[in-house]
Amino acid sequence: MPTEHLSFPRQHARTQRFTLGAPRAFTVAPDGSRVVFLRSASGTERAQALWVLDLEGEPHERPVADPAALLAGAGEQLSAAERARRERSREGGAGIVGYAVDEAVETAAFTLSGRLYVADLRPGGTSPAPVRQLDVPGPVIDPRPSPDGRYVAYTVRGALRVVGADGGGDRAVAEPEAESVTYGLAEFAAAEEMDRSRGFWWAPDSSALLVERADDAPVARWWIADPARPAAEPARVAYPSAGTPNAEVRLFAYPLDGAGRTEIGWDRKRYPYLARVGWDAHGPLLLVQSRDQRGQLYLAADPATGETRMVHADEDPRWLDLHAGAPARTPDGRLVRITDEGGARVLAVGDRPLTSDAFHVRGLLDVGADDLLVQVSAGPGAEEPETGEIHVLRVNELGTERLSTGAGVHGAVRGGPVTVLVSSTLERPGQRAHVLREGEEIAVVASHAESPVIAPRPTLTRAGKSKIPAAVLLPSGYREGDGPLPVLLDPYGGPHGQRVLAAHNAHLTSQWFADQGFAVIVADGRGSPGHSPAWEKAIRHEFTATLDDQVEAVHALAEEFPLDLSRVSIRGWSYGGYLSALAVLRRPDVFHAGIAGAPVTDWRLYDTHYTERYLGDPAEADGEVYARNSLVTDEGLSAAAAQHRPLMIVHGLADDNVVAAHTLRLSSALLAAGRPHEVLPLSGVTHMTPQEQVAENLLLLQVDFLKRSLGMA
Repeated sequence: MPTEHLSFPRQHARTQRFTLGAPRAFTVAPDGSRVVFLRSASGTERAQALWVLDLEGEPHERPVADPAALLAGAGEQLSAAERARRERSREGGAGIVGYAVDEAVETAAFTLSGRLYVADLRPGGTSPAPVRQLDVPGPVIDPRPSPDGRYVAYTVRGALRVVGADGGGDRAVAEPEAESVTYGLAEFAAAEEMDRSRGFWWAPDSSALLVERADDAPVARWWIADPARPAAEPARVAYPSAGTPNAEVRLFAYPLDGAGRTEIGWDRKRYPYLARVGWDAHGPLLLVQSRDQRGQLYLAADPATGETRMVHADEDPRWLDLHAGAPARTPDGRLVRITDEGGARVLAVGDRPLTSDAFHVRGLLDVGADDLLVQVSAGPGAEEPETGEIHVLRVNELGTERLSTGAGVHGAVRGGPVTVLVSSTLERPGQRAHVLREGEEIAVVASHAESPVIAPRPTLTRAGKSKIPAAVLLPSGYREGDGPLPVLLDPYGGPHGQRVLAAHNAHLTSQWFADQGFAVIVADGRGSPGHSPAWEKAIRHEFTATLDDQVEAVHALAEEFPLDLSRVSIRGWSYGGYLSALAVLRRPDVFHAGIAGAPVTDWRLYDTHYTERYLGDPAEADGEVYARNSLVTDEGLSAAAAQHRPLMIVHGLADDNVVAAHTLRLSSALLAAGRPHEVLPLSGVTHMTPQEQVAENLLLLQVDFLKRSLGMA
């Protein structure tokens, strides 16, 4: 094994999976004059800085806000609320991890160490200083300038406040009436599962705000302790597990003139989930969902009276997905949505679908005056499967035009005539941000990300009769005739987690495992995104179907690749961890060892919006559904086969998403059943593993376990 391969775990950990130093979070000015983005100084520097790429004249980059300079070398201090917010968004960086801008993209607001800063984004701006700290109460969360740039709204200790962009006139708009109440913050279910991270929205004319009021008093309280620090008090968290009450969410309009708030009304008993909120020139637009997520309403609201009217209603016998960027409205007021129709996921404007089953629409990127930008993968009616590819499509009533070229994973951000097209390919490490003006490249945003010391060589294919998207990776030095290899399945394998991608960095860890002597298989079975509505929704009440697809994939691929089916292992994290433990317990005839990282073991202990979408409400669903899909029940192991296989379980003890109780209950049930296993508790680690030493050693320990378990050591 080449020496440089041994350094990959350290490099992978130090670079936070090669994300540090790469530009991200792009915003394009509507006049196309500048692109704003975040980027750290190197491939190992965690602190993100705010940058601008000026496009007038010769394109050139300039730094706007450097966290090291603003903090004068002091370390960051994060509030518990900010740490929780970053955990919900899986943000592992430091420094300026997010920002918001006014409509003209001339002013940016951001927080650093709980303080509020405002930056002038214009070259040679007229403000007293390019970046200034505003003297407001802290710790500040989620500051957002008004569209006209005159004010900044922000949250602090559950209150929503507004201050002038010049620092004057700071005042409270909404203050919590109880400890359980917050204004302007997304509740847990929205932030963790609905991809809605914000809790307030400005009126287009900057005269008022829509503000979420969340009261988590009904939500059960859980305690998360660090056993390695017995003197520290456990953290008390509100966690809405399946079948239990959610936070009570309401929405209010607050005029800035202090005229009094108006509640936006809808049938909250029938549609308790506030899934999406927007406010455009046509007024507020809401998307609300029923608790079972099989019904949803698009509502137009009158902020003066609080009255709402239904614009559209959707129903689905299984569930309705939420989509990035949608809903929205065209400049002339027509509703833009992503919907399942005729077996395909399509883009619809008004009542008219604008895309066919050749495309599987994944998200709405931009609504322009004459067209829309969407992100798509190949749909069920596509001529070619384009395995792992994601593209950017320009859509209007005349047809579609692909803006991205070449096999890869592509996304885009647009402002006026300028588009930033962000592309990843199998051939090149990382991603490349191309700046296009009316389709012609005028600049590339520099990346400081490190190049990996290994190069993955995945073969993308479709496996079995089900045509399961899969990637196969063999050791770098493998030659035909070397004989069959021990197998490692490396899936996520569940909802929201596509792993088979036509992108270089997506396969780095899998290649490293392959270079340790394995044939590695990554398979996206039913439930995985990016294929078709039927593919994604085939797991209704049946997570075990995801295991069936892993079995089908490995058996089918053994006919084409050198796989030793007498030595098959599996590893995964989160849903992948659940799938790994499920494989070892239910199918020991196929799987001979498994590593389960942060696994959900009892679905009654996972959150409402996710779990009930797939398995139903425990109080209403057939009780056997939860027992069949869980690894453990109150009686012990659920449906485990008689044969024992080695299992390593890894869990962060500070995890507030998949709490450590999942692993402890599984371990207890395994012990009671006389099944040997290994448990690796990670003190102070959450659902992410950003700590460098932890992330590095986890990879090394997993290889050691797999080799021991498969007789390779």
